Amino acid sequence: MYTYLEYFVEYVLFVELRSSALIHAHISSFALYALHMCLCGRRTKSKAKIDAVWGWASAPLRLAANRMGDPLLPGSTGLGSGAAATATAAGSGTTGSGLGGGGGSGGAERPPSPARLTHTSEKHPKVTLTELNMLRRHRELCDVVLNVGGRKIFAHRVILSACSSYFCAMFTGELEESRQTEVTIRDIDENAMELLIDFCYTAHIIVEESNVQTLLPAACLLQLVEIQDICCEFLKRQLDPTNCLGIRAFADTHSCRELLRIADKFTQHNFQEVMESEEFLLLPVGQLVDIICSDELNVRSEEQVFNAVMSWLKYNVAERRQHLAQVLQHVRLPLLSPKFLVGTVGSDLLVRSDEACRDLVDEAKNYLLLPQERPLMQGPRTRPRKPTRRGEVLFAVGGWCSGDAIASVERFDPQTNDWKMVAPMSKRRCGVGVAVLNDLLYAVGGHDGQSYLNSIERYDPQTNQWSCDVAPTTSCRTSVGVAVLDGFLYAVGGQDGVQCLNHVERYDPKENKWSKVAPMTTRRLGVAVAVLSGHLYAIGGSDGQCPLNTVERYDPRQNKWVAVNPMSTRRKHLGCAVFNNYIYAVGGRDDCMELSSAERYNPLTNTWSPIVAMTSRRSGVGLAVVNGQLYAVGGFDGSAYLKTIEVYDPETNQWRLCGCMNYRRLGGGVGVMRAPQTENYMWCDNSFRHQNNQKLVELHN
Repeated sequence: MYTYLEYFVEYVLFVELRSSALIHAHISSFALYALHMCLCGRRTKSKAKIDAVWGWASAPLRLAANRMGDPLLPGSTGLGSGAAATATAAGSGTTGSGLGGGGGSGGAERPPSPARLTHTSEKHPKVTLTELNMLRRHRELCDVVLNVGGRKIFAHRVILSACSSYFCAMFTGELEESRQTEVTIRDIDENAMELLIDFCYTAHIIVEESNVQTLLPAACLLQLVEIQDICCEFLKRQLDPTNCLGIRAFADTHSCRELLRIADKFTQHNFQEVMESEEFLLLPVGQLVDIICSDELNVRSEEQVFNAVMSWLKYNVAERRQHLAQVLQHVRLPLLSPKFLVGTVGSDLLVRSDEACRDLVDEAKNYLLLPQERPLMQGPRTRPRKPTRRGEVLFAVGGWCSGDAIASVERFDPQTNDWKMVAPMSKRRCGVGVAVLNDLLYAVGGHDGQSYLNSIERYDPQTNQWSCDVAPTTSCRTSVGVAVLDGFLYAVGGQDGVQCLNHVERYDPKENKWSKVAPMTTRRLGVAVAVLSGHLYAIGGSDGQCPLNTVERYDPRQNKWVAVNPMSTRRKHLGCAVFNNYIYAVGGRDDCMELSSAERYNPLTNTWSPIVAMTSRRSGVGLAVVNGQLYAVGGFDGSAYLKTIEVYDPETNQWRLCGCMNYRRLGGGVGVMRAPQTENYMWCDNSFRHQNNQKLVELHN
């Protein structure tokens, strides 16, 4: 007797599937194969009949499977072509048995070919999040309600658990909340909670001055590390002498170590301005001591530290005089001038009224009056402060952003890891050449979005102003290479809107005049230039037809260009800089794609050797050495303009990301200068800061 399953299979094989076109509508070849295996595996008295059934049905099934390109049915070629299917059908015999009964001649069957199509949807995550958020907005399929400050927020446990370790522990553990449909969350701002839940569903959030002080604690509680980081980054950008102490305390409270370190450095470096702020006068005694005991406190003399301490003390004498000795012991009185020590410190009534303070003054007097005894009196109070001197800063100039050339300029200080806007150029410039000559920053040529430029602007960091009184180049140039050699500013190659150039000219700042020198042997646009050992190198670029890997070197004494060994990779719009007596060439674009690879040139051996690739592909990248570190700035990765920067460590041969500019920049110039002696806080454009406070911070951008 047949079982019901056997009757069903016989019906499908004989009645429903005589036309192979019906296979699509009823059951897949894989399922039939599985059922056949099941039947053949059963011990039944009707096995012969079942084999006969299968042998009769296998030919049309294989024919249909081959038409479908299905390799799963026994005997199918998986080719999906009519010819292959016909061949299979013709070779099938009505007397075959079992799974191998498809070949009339008894020959071996061809192995199935792997017909498959792999697809990964880039839209799927965004679409899925959007649909989940719509379900939440309509309160559909929500399985938890968060009660925060009287506000009810509907959500899905699985989404919250996937985004937050806090919620994951709450809903998957043995806590009472894991069984509740309504959960009360305390000690968190309801507006901040709503923003964070929105982020879980949308991957977008707005961080601004009005919410950062509630967002950061909430993100810390919910263990949303990504939001913690973006809040800290936002606060770093807001640092100034009037708020750095408050941000420092805020970072300390919420264990934001990197923000605390940056705020500390900022406070120490700008102590002369910070001590004038109201925040300084409101400091708790412990934080005041932490600040003034630092060796890196940036002051002209120890007198400033004493005056700052006394200003703090006198702001609330009644409560603070008990702390005078505790604070004064961190003022390095032995480093004061004798006149100030005796006339100002020793005569102060508050100091004279405290025995411990008088002892500190006497110690300082002995140090000053007994120079022969000083080796025996060394200690923390006799150690001179060694503030970190302002070193070099990096300027990012112009470029291409959001579909247009830009005039904006920003400055990066590695000591604070901070980008600040400075005065913009008078013209928008993309493909601009940038170099520093006599402590002034030059922006040469470029394209303003409509026309090619031969004009030049010059920036003075002391005044934060650009001037346009520099003589123009003899021809318009964009994608031009610019460098300084022997007191002259060189403009190399580029394009003028008509052709790719091999022209080279140099600027004499004393005469405010450009003059031509020997042309290169090859036309080059998007060329990188570098100066090493008294020679000017022109590296890569494009001849107007294809990217180049060739390199040539200019000798100003002979006014002649000669070829040196080429790079291993063709590169146009690359970044180039001299670092540790090597010429580094990074990124750019070859014949088909943007590059992340990098290599360096050894002039002693006339050879190029590869180094580790950058973390991102970057064409139109800026490369510069700042305070002994190599930075790659901005560019284009093939799909988006970049505002990220990364720094190279030659000892470990590694690149690491180290922050972002305010603007995305492709084809911008970079220049390095000594930082001004006095920080001018008017540099940071107030209108930009206000705009920055309101901007949308888009994570996963």
